[in-house]
Amino acid sequence: MWPALNSQVSQKDKHMLSRTIYSFLIAAITLIGVAHASAEESMSDARKQEIEAVVQEYILKNPEVLMRAIQTYQIQQQAAKRKRAKDNLTILASELTGNPSSPVIGNPDGDVTIVEFFDYRCGFCKRAYPTIQALLKEDGNIRYVLKEFPILGPDSLLAAQASLAVWNNTPEQYLPFHTALMKSRGSLNAAKIFSVAGNLGLDTDAIRKNMKNAPVRDEINKNMELSESLGIAGTPAFIIGDQLAPGAISIDEMKAMVAHARKG
Repeated sequence: MWPALNSQVSQKDKHMLSRTIYSFLIAAITLIGVAHASAEESMSDARKQEIEAVVQEYILKNPEVLMRAIQTYQIQQQAAKRKRAKDNLTILASELTGNPSSPVIGNPDGDVTIVEFFDYRCGFCKRAYPTIQALLKEDGNIRYVLKEFPILGPDSLLAAQASLAVWNNTPEQYLPFHTALMKSRGSLNAAKIFSVAGNLGLDTDAIRKNMKNAPVRDEINKNMELSESLGIAGTPAFIIGDQLAPGAISIDEMKAMVAHARKG
C-alpha cells in the first residue's frame, strides 16, 4: 500500500524552523542596530536582550509568519526530493533494469523495461497484477523487472525470500509461483507459502535451503537501498523509462508511459 503523503512537517522540523526564523530576525534587527551605531560602539547585552524580546513578542503575535515559512520549507523539500529521485533514476538505471538477480518476465529483449517494486501482502499490488499482465499480453515488446520490496512485515519477507529462491533455483518456475502468491487471499504465512509451492510441484526443501542465502539477502537489501535513493516508501511503484509512478496505475497510464519511453 502506498501511504498518503503527510501534509504536515514533523514537530522537529517546526521547532528547527522556528529557531531558524527567530535567529534570522534577531540577526537582521541586530545588524540594523549596528548600522545605526557609531563605528566605535558595540551593542550592549542589555540592548541585545531588548531586541530579542521585541522579536519574540512579534513572533507570538504573528504565528502565521512561522506557518508560511513551514509551508514554504515543505514545498522546497518536496521539490528537492522529486529532483533527487529523478536524477537518481538516471544514475541508477543499470541497477534498476540490468541486475541479473532481479526476476524478469515478459520479453527479455523488449525495447521498453517496466520495473515494479512490490510486496506480496500489498492489496494494491494484487490489484495492479492483472493490469500489468494484460499489458504484457497486449504488448509483446515489454521487459518486466520485479523488485521484491517486502515492507509489510515478516510474512512479506518470507514470501519475498521464497520467491527469490525459486528464481535462483528454477527461474522458469518463478512466474507460476509469483502468480499464485499474487492471487492468494488472506494471510500469507510460511505454511501457506510452502503449500502454494508444493501445489505447483516445486522443491520446497530447496526453497527452504536457499531462501536465506546471500544472493537472496543481497537482492532484498539492494532493493531497499534503491527504494531509498528513489524516494519510494510504499508499494506498488512503477518505473518506466525516466518516469516513476507511485501506486497502482491504470493500463492506460501504463501505455502512455510506455509510449513516452519508446519516444526516448
